[in-house]
Amino acid sequence: MERILEGLEPERVFYYFEEISRIPRGSGNEKQVSDYLFNLAKSKGWEVIQDKNLNIIIKKPASKGYENSPVVMLQGHMDMVCEKNENVVHDFEKDPLKLRIIDGYVYATETTLGADNGIAVAMCLAIMESDVLKHPALEILITTDEEKGMTGAQNVDGSLFKSKYLLNLDSENEGSFTAGCAGGCEVVFKIPVSYHNVKNKAYKLMVKGLSGGHSGVDADKERGNANKILARVLYDLFDYVDLVSIEGGSKTNAIPREAHAIINIEYLDQVNNIIELWNGILKNEYAFTDPSIEVILADTDTERYPLEKNLFNKIISAINLIPNGVLSRSTAIDLVISSNNLGVVTTKEDYVYLYCHSRSSVATLLANGFVPAMKQLGEALSVECETGAMYPGWEYAKESKIREICMETYEEMFGKKPTVGAIHAGLECGLLMGKISNLDAISMGPDACDAHSPNEHVSIKSTENIYNLVCRILEKIK
Repeated sequence: MERILEGLEPERVFYYFEEISRIPRGSGNEKQVSDYLFNLAKSKGWEVIQDKNLNIIIKKPASKGYENSPVVMLQGHMDMVCEKNENVVHDFEKDPLKLRIIDGYVYATETTLGADNGIAVAMCLAIMESDVLKHPALEILITTDEEKGMTGAQNVDGSLFKSKYLLNLDSENEGSFTAGCAGGCEVVFKIPVSYHNVKNKAYKLMVKGLSGGHSGVDADKERGNANKILARVLYDLFDYVDLVSIEGGSKTNAIPREAHAIINIEYLDQVNNIIELWNGILKNEYAFTDPSIEVILADTDTERYPLEKNLFNKIISAINLIPNGVLSRSTAIDLVISSNNLGVVTTKEDYVYLYCHSRSSVATLLANGFVPAMKQLGEALSVECETGAMYPGWEYAKESKIREICMETYEEMFGKKPTVGAIHAGLECGLLMGKISNLDAISMGPDACDAHSPNEHVSIKSTENIYNLVCRILEKIK
């Protein structure tokens, strides 16, 4: 089988990354990749546990002379966000990713790459199999379902670990260490559907060409949300069309790049004129963030009748009224505090569902602010609003030994001072620190861009730098 990444350094990191890129591993579909990791560990004689949530725990004894050093956990997640461009034929349930190399970066082809967080998995495996590295006793934790709800980390048994230091490998900027992150939860609106029996010619109204991205890390980049934009257009078309169904986005934690509605139209000329106006409006509004945005109307067929007009109004009212993007910022540092992403809109047989992923580094802003406000919005619109369990944030520690070691080591190796701070995204560190007493944590990773979008890519050179940095940090923990 052809190896696209053969010859890249670190050789074993890219070898394992290519191996797992052949295995479907979207969130909720991790059985195959978890079994691969478990069987690989067994075949190499490593101490390994596969728990009931398919988390993988691998342990490696300390090198000679490191027997009394504090135990270190290396941690990442095996699942990935599965996003593809609309016209691409790719089945994330069975198809391997098609890797390619462009200008020093690894990409997939028209799909997400899964470097978030497959690169961490590959680094852990390369470290496990090395017989030349010097290091304390290691506990490798590779979790499931990080991208959807962190249920793998939520349900892992903390008593299985003795680690004092945690090196999380799920960050995306070389030279920038993460020492704090936001918590979050999901909010779902359920709108019961009803139909009327008058049908006109069916058309597909599409919003396309947006940049998308990570709903946390990219929340402050002002990128367009296709669900919100489609609802704006539909509001303007309300008197001229009937709504049959509406769909947009595929993951709650990815900014939706595309959305569409099936509509019935009696008077086509008025609709085309309004769409032409909206293309001009949106090209101007998103000239810098989403220059390829367009609204398209195309012929289509459907057996379904349109929704009742009052229901059409309720759906677009809810989408337009749900807050999206940055909700609050820190007044002390350049950091988003709270945000919401209306990530998925979908029409099922009995309900239209609106799925949001909300984040905040201040838990009360979610629990006592945003969530109650969304429930009140549901009550005002007479629709059901449900909230999922909240995952905790990770509070920046005043003192951290592992942070000191990492920053000193980076400066020694690369001749420049790294930065350290918090991010507006979810990491599993807060959950693990709640399960393992006195765990001192830091997060790092290679330069990676456009996570959760089909343009996701990771730097080859930066991957080498971070792998060598992790190995040197382990050597210094003695």
